[in-house]
Amino acid sequence: MNNLNTDQQNLDAILTEVKQQGIDYLNHIHERPTASNREVKLIRDLSGQGSGSIEALKQFNQRFEPIMVASSGPRYWGFVTGGTTPAAIAGDWLSTIYDQNTQSAKGNGDVSAIIELETIQLLLSLLNLPEDFFGGFVTGATLSNFTCLAVARQWIGKQSGKDFAREGISGTVKVLSATPHSSAIKSLSMLGLGSGNFIQVNVMQGNREALDIADLELKIQALNGEPFILISSAGTVNTVDFDDFESISTLKEKYNFWWHIDAAFGGFAACSPKYNHLVKGWEHADSITVDCHKWLNVPYESAVFLVKEKHQLLQVETFQNSNAAYLGNPMENFSYLNFLPENSRRLKALPAWFTLTSYGKQGYQEIVESNVEVALQFAGFINENPNFELLAPVRLNTVCFSLTDESLVATFLNKLNAGGKVFMTPTFYNGRKGIRAAFVNWRTSAADIELATAVMLEILTEL
Repeated sequence: MNNLNTDQQNLDAILTEVKQQGIDYLNHIHERPTASNREVKLIRDLSGQGSGSIEALKQFNQRFEPIMVASSGPRYWGFVTGGTTPAAIAGDWLSTIYDQNTQSAKGNGDVSAIIELETIQLLLSLLNLPEDFFGGFVTGATLSNFTCLAVARQWIGKQSGKDFAREGISGTVKVLSATPHSSAIKSLSMLGLGSGNFIQVNVMQGNREALDIADLELKIQALNGEPFILISSAGTVNTVDFDDFESISTLKEKYNFWWHIDAAFGGFAACSPKYNHLVKGWEHADSITVDCHKWLNVPYESAVFLVKEKHQLLQVETFQNSNAAYLGNPMENFSYLNFLPENSRRLKALPAWFTLTSYGKQGYQEIVESNVEVALQFAGFINENPNFELLAPVRLNTVCFSLTDESLVATFLNKLNAGGKVFMTPTFYNGRKGIRAAFVNWRTSAADIELATAVMLEILTEL
């Protein structure tokens, strides 16, 4: 344990060096490549004594650091990847230092669950959602969708007097959706509902990904009163389309179903008076998924599930640790152990608490509106250049486009990403090969659009 003792004595120097390296990275993130193709030879044998932290840092800097890409930077537009605000960095560091297992709000001397409960309330306030939602932090949209749909599955069972969590699933659970995200489909698979068992609802005509309300009602009527789960979208992947939540709310008054909204990034439209009409009526849903490591701009592995408090008993039935006597009675003592999948998890809420507290509603309104502005700026470039074409209108923060000569899409995108100045992802939309650029990073500016479009024009001359 000599290296461990030495590191303990030199902790100040170790953290100072890491801090300075982190500052250097962030100060030069605009210059760092967004992609790398350099390979690293793996070391497979662990040394006997180890090297200590400073030597390990040197090895990291020699082998890995030079090829770490700027995925948290202003020109990484692949997937829907946010950055990290300064406040969120501070909160994340403290999450590691205090190293809490966030579970019980009282009785175990642990305040971390109180921090999480407060952070959920701050998020509800930011998103203009009512306080009758209960929530918690998980790793991402996949586990957030999983958590919400697991409670929905339990609700389905209760409609016929069954306890699916205890007895197992019997029969087929009906799920309706139009353009579900892959993480929701993956969740259906993990829950035993079947990834291929959802009923496809038609989308609206006119280059839309939103579900057709009239077709949805026809599909509902065909179920002859059988309860079902509806998965709707607050921001689809390709075109950031939103289902008509007000019309779904009306249907919910007539029919018996669990309404889940995947609002991983689109839910942040609620932050802006310009765009909050897109989520009007979403407060009537039974459950909502929101990703914090997207538009909230906190480090990865941060998402929130929101479930109406009236369903808390179903949630406890689904996730309770009823066979662990040392954890107490799940129906009497509040603990996140009984409300979500993980028994052990870090204080994921703290980076979100720091950034929400630091920048408030106005700060996030500015981030959302700034990102939409640069998305529209980029879309303007696409529209003005005859070599490109938009595949769908820009509804919020994502631009879905293609090349006029579709056969050049793959070559163009490979060259673009390999250059390391900007990163985008391929897609397939309405039978067309396309490219997606998603804008959710607080650092992205008009200057980044200008740099990226200049690179795109240069690549066009090489094709």
